[in-house]
Amino acid sequence: MKISEINKICYVGAGTMGCANAMMAALAGYEVVLYDIAKESLAQVPSRLLEVTDYLQKNGYAEADNIALAMTRVTTSSSLEAALTGVDLVSESVLERLDVKHQVHDQLDHLCAPSVIVTTNTSNIPLSSIAEVVVHRERFAALHSHLGSPLIDIVGTTKTSAGTVDILTRYVESINCIPLVLKKENPGYVLNAMLGPVLTIAMILVIEGVATIEEVDRAWMQHRRAAIGPFGMMDAFGINIIADSWQQREDDDDNLKAKITGFLAPYMAANTLGLKSSKGFYQYPDPVYQQAEFFDTDKDLSFVHSSIVAVLISNAVTIAEKDVAEPQEIDRAWMAATHLDIGPFGIVDELGSAETVALFEQLAGFGLLPPQAVTQLVNFLQSYTCDRGAPDE
Repeated sequence: MKISEINKICYVGAGTMGCANAMMAALAGYEVVLYDIAKESLAQVPSRLLEVTDYLQKNGYAEADNIALAMTRVTTSSSLEAALTGVDLVSESVLERLDVKHQVHDQLDHLCAPSVIVTTNTSNIPLSSIAEVVVHRERFAALHSHLGSPLIDIVGTTKTSAGTVDILTRYVESINCIPLVLKKENPGYVLNAMLGPVLTIAMILVIEGVATIEEVDRAWMQHRRAAIGPFGMMDAFGINIIADSWQQREDDDDNLKAKITGFLAPYMAANTLGLKSSKGFYQYPDPVYQQAEFFDTDKDLSFVHSSIVAVLISNAVTIAEKDVAEPQEIDRAWMAATHLDIGPFGIVDELGSAETVALFEQLAGFGLLPPQAVTQLVNFLQSYTCDRGAPDE
């Protein structure tokens, strides 16, 4: 059900993300307009909307009658000024380049009425960097969605009003999604700040010969009761997306970057980029990890699973220590996005403090975790167990 403060929404950028977000809003009863400077992008809107609705219908999020009605609420425009007429909320999903973001938000800041909330769906650029050109920061925030997940991050600037955050939170709930309000901006928000390192350790385990691709996914799927493993996820995201993100990194260990990009290079060269190209780490449709015989093995893969879990917990602890979000919110984000029944801090509770520390020490000894991760964990657990009223082990 719509909230009273919002009736019409403008999506700036008619790519996959803009179309997906527009469709979710239209299904909830909002009037939406998709704007793009490129007319060829606008021409592809109908096909992109069909892709989105097909996914939503297959996964039980919407029925055919609701989809047909929602389609009538979607319009397109190649004029930004016209697209902004009568809107209450703007969601920007343009190219991930700061100069492009600055140009767009400078225009939005001047064209939008004082009551209009303006948001960015940026994945990689800090909100504070985009806000440099925004005068009306009290109504500006990040509203970051994840394709295929109900999780939506909400992050304000230091000037964003509490009222703006409240409206955005209720808006996210109105489109049947799960809002996660971060206390401050953080690279990768919460989910990607955990998921990225999980995918990285998965690749490292294969690169270093600890396990095969299938064994890594098998270990994760068996121990976490998951429908998909790290390499299956990367196939779904697109191997090229993973490779591009590593090519763009500037603050990582050059040796690690060389290993990862080298590992992904053959897939890029062969254009076997995952699900969208019918082949990546697995063959599609009907990948082997969806077959019962995939789990027919007696090999002990507990070390592989423990390595991935430790990396997940370590990055969750970092997010909590930076005061980006509370542990329970971090768990909720992980579970909402991955459809798993437990988050990183839930795993800590299951293992207990002593066993978690012992696991970290073991993996640090193997070089799979930096030594400082152990110290960070121990320090964190002291306050974490006290806050929960549990005795430290």
